[in-house]
Amino acid sequence: MSVLTNGKQALFFRRIRWRELLAILFILLGIYFFRRERHELQSLSSLITNANHTWLLIGVGVTGLYLLLQAAFFLFCFRAVHSNLSLITAIVLFLKQNFISIFLPGGGVTSFAYLPSLLRKENIERYKIYQAAALQGFVGIFTVLLVGFPVISYALLNHKVIEGVNFLFAGVFLLISIPVSLFIYLKKKRNPPQFMTKAFTESGLRKLLSFDLSKIQFFKAIFLSVCIELEGVIHLNIAMRVVGADPSWEAAFTGYIVSTLFLIISPFLKGLGAVELSLAYILQLYGFNPDRAVEIALIYRLLEFWLPLGAGIIVWTWKGKNLFLRLAPSLLIFILGVVNIFSALIHPTGSKPSLLKEYIPLELIHASNWLVIMLGLVLLVTATFLIRGLKGAWWLALCLSVLSLIGHLVKSPDYKEVVLAIAVITILLISRKQYRLKSDPRYVNLGFITALGALIMVLIFGTLGFYLLDKKHFGVDFSLMESVRYAISNFLLIQGTNQLPITHFGKEFIIAIRVLGITVWSFLLFTLFRPFLFKASSSDQQHEKALFLTDQYGSSAVDYYKTDTDKLLFFSAKNEGFLAYKVANGFAIVLEEPVCDENDKVSFLMEFDLFCINSGLKPAYYRVDEDSLYHFSTLNKRKLLIGQEGVTDIENFTLEGKQNKALRNALNSLTKKEYQVQVHKAPHSISFVSELKKVSDEWLSGKSEIIFSQGMFNFAAIRNQDVIALHDSNETIVAFLNIIPDYAPDECTYDLIRKTVDAPAGCMDALIIKLIEYAKTKDLKFLNLGLVPMSGISQPESTAERVVKYAYERIRRFRHYQGLREFKEKYASQWVNKYLVYDNDFDLIQLPNALRKVMEPKKKGYTITESF
Repeated sequence: MSVLTNGKQALFFRRIRWRELLAILFILLGIYFFRRERHELQSLSSLITNANHTWLLIGVGVTGLYLLLQAAFFLFCFRAVHSNLSLITAIVLFLKQNFISIFLPGGGVTSFAYLPSLLRKENIERYKIYQAAALQGFVGIFTVLLVGFPVISYALLNHKVIEGVNFLFAGVFLLISIPVSLFIYLKKKRNPPQFMTKAFTESGLRKLLSFDLSKIQFFKAIFLSVCIELEGVIHLNIAMRVVGADPSWEAAFTGYIVSTLFLIISPFLKGLGAVELSLAYILQLYGFNPDRAVEIALIYRLLEFWLPLGAGIIVWTWKGKNLFLRLAPSLLIFILGVVNIFSALIHPTGSKPSLLKEYIPLELIHASNWLVIMLGLVLLVTATFLIRGLKGAWWLALCLSVLSLIGHLVKSPDYKEVVLAIAVITILLISRKQYRLKSDPRYVNLGFITALGALIMVLIFGTLGFYLLDKKHFGVDFSLMESVRYAISNFLLIQGTNQLPITHFGKEFIIAIRVLGITVWSFLLFTLFRPFLFKASSSDQQHEKALFLTDQYGSSAVDYYKTDTDKLLFFSAKNEGFLAYKVANGFAIVLEEPVCDENDKVSFLMEFDLFCINSGLKPAYYRVDEDSLYHFSTLNKRKLLIGQEGVTDIENFTLEGKQNKALRNALNSLTKKEYQVQVHKAPHSISFVSELKKVSDEWLSGKSEIIFSQGMFNFAAIRNQDVIALHDSNETIVAFLNIIPDYAPDECTYDLIRKTVDAPAGCMDALIIKLIEYAKTKDLKFLNLGLVPMSGISQPESTAERVVKYAYERIRRFRHYQGLREFKEKYASQWVNKYLVYDNDFDLIQLPNALRKVMEPKKKGYTITESF
């Protein structure tokens, strides 16, 4: 019973997702940190306003020097263990490590465990990363003691009583001596403790403890670390000058050392509170009044802590800049629209200004409540179509932002609104290339013609109405020019001062004009935002030409599918070749890459990109081989690993050996049950293909069929393809696969592999083994087993790849891909990475649905459940 209980406990602890729990802890600590520090940040705002700006700018410049010194320190720590970093990588590494170390215990060293992808790109071995991290931590603390001991000794000799400083030094000394002692002990011990070998293999632990140190680089690292300590002292001296205090180098040295000692022994949050309090206390010992001491401490923290932290946040979020640039205008405009509508509905008299009036100064045009609501709705629609990437929505958002900028510059300038408008305009201009979806020109023309006709009609109707209406309805006898002006203003939903109706009939007359105006503007908005539906088709002659070019330039196992009639074909005007794609949700999704000469591919891709821009489409390339990614590098495309393709080395494949015992047993079992595997040469009879169709239909019962990069059951095509089938003792087909053309050199592949419900275990294996034998008779060297979606991501390089990896391993819906991987691993001798290539990160939000659509067969009765 106790064994079972222990087993359950062990299973429970294995299932705990420690990384996710730590992530939640870091988020909570982050919220606490910024919440706690908000008062300090608010105080800094007023301090900066009243500061000596010359010295403040000098301090910012010294912060830049501080970042370079830290990067150089990192660089020489890695060189000391015989590893190389570039200076740019070292700067990025320090900024990221500095940010994440706020929320980690022992953050300076432990944060390296969360920076693997950055260091992996530098081809640095894992144990050397930890060696450099340990060296960086040791040297950093050692130089604080090295500089601090004489400084504190001098202060004590000058009768500066610093309470607790002895305990601080002792604590920091223990912090550095315990790891060093442990290192010496483990290095001498022959058999390392068991808990260490669980984290590392014994050989890995020996490598970690080896420490082949370059003394020259080590002393350079110490020198740079001492420079960093001196730079901190300079920062504190500058902080005194910024607030207008008399600077003291002795106070700066002592204050820096004591506050840094507190920083070192603080387990979390970079000495939150402790640094400021200790620094203010030391400054008061040197004669600074309490308020001035706090001000100096805050400015010092700004230069030494907040500015590097801000730079770290920018570096961490830089990868998601395209996503931010795309979402920010949409989110702002959506919020403006929602708040505007609610404020107009809740305060219809206009007693309380809406948020929209803060962004677009509507008081300049005397907007009616109708116009406020209408513009709110327009903003909501604009935000929606901005997300979709509509060019017309981009133009409207830009016009509204320019109107905001002009309006706030014309009236008494409010710099907050001016800066906000400039920021939105700048973001929209930077991200303009992401908005490719065009409006349908036919509907745009219809909308403008309708709006113009309605304006003329309302002009006639409204002018006559205002001119002929009795004075009792408005209390004003309108002239002809006033009638024209008021008719137009009501059509445009602008509020006039002399057109307030005083009778029920007068109100109805105004409402009639405004309802007509709302209807016309809504219809115009609909026509402007109706996307242009890309329509194209490929002729039989183009497909014949594609087949001819495939025979000449084909080099892939999926080139066969590029000439299917469901594909659209793009032919280059400059080079021989073609590209197969399908359109969905504004994307032109290309199957793999162009079929053309290798030297023409980059030019071909550039030509297709231009075609997509002119057609209002965004290109995406599905199932691109890793060896072909360099073609896309010059186009600044992004990539996402979507799975791996298995390939069997036919010449070296054998059923012999212990590892294939299960396969041999399965085949022997089929033979005993009188099942036979046969190769059927094309062409086939109608009755034979009909029998295959029955097997296929039974296989598809409760399943879905996926096309685009693979085929579906095509009666005419299969008649002309060799088929491998498994027959039972009654000669009935229970499983089959069809062999299709493979344009990769010396390679063979198949398309459909299907079986009946009651087919015996091992039937699929029998088909693959027979296919390998078939390929050998054709003197082929490789068998392409096809793609296993979402598999093979061992070390994700982006957030998107981490999501794909998590879905593959944890989400039940994708669990069958693991079974597919296990089946193909019995035969695959190598795995080839396959990628989705796209323009920007925001495309990943829309691409899964677009991929689902292009993979959906048009044949009635079939549906798609998977995107890859």
